[in-house]
Amino acid sequence: MNSIGSEIWLAMLTCFAAVFTQNILLTTFLGMCPFTSVSREVKTAAGLGGAVIFVMTCTAVLNWLAYKLLVYLELEFFRFILFIIIIAAFVQFVEMVIDHYSPKLYQNLGIFLPLITVNCAILGACLFMVIRQYTFIVTIGYGFGSGVGWFLAIIAMAGIRTRLNESRVPEGLRGPGITLIIAGMMALAFIGFTGVLG
Repeated sequence: MNSIGSEIWLAMLTCFAAVFTQNILLTTFLGMCPFTSVSREVKTAAGLGGAVIFVMTCTAVLNWLAYKLLVYLELEFFRFILFIIIIAAFVQFVEMVIDHYSPKLYQNLGIFLPLITVNCAILGACLFMVIRQYTFIVTIGYGFGSGVGWFLAIIAMAGIRTRLNESRVPEGLRGPGITLIIAGMMALAFIGFTGVLG
């Protein structure tokens, strides 16, 4: 297999691992604030999850390119500032697009759409990409897989919470309590995928 083919294969494996075995939300618990807050309705959760997939994929790629430039200029110590600037600018762009094309979704997401900027899962994916020294193609797979993993987790949580509205949850566990218990159970379920791919 040539080097491009092996890079693409590695990117697909990394993408699969980022969705299941190394889910950024359920294994490192990054991005819990919007996860617990926006997962009350499936439609809103799907909108935010889609935005996170797009932002995470694109910012991982942009930050990979920016990091390589910083390495070339020997300015790696600026990476945190530069990563946050790129993420903030890109989220602002996504916010304007959603406001223009889907005002209702924009209203439903409320404050949590601009908070994608400070969603630690986005910055975490960019930093993991640097720490693990991913190539450009693998970074694309990792960014997309991390976004899809986050999306699946929030959709699953929204579906469960919707069903819980019809159930008798003890008074002391309603709200964040039962949400965190469910998140822990989901994390245990995703651990079951460990070992499928190294």
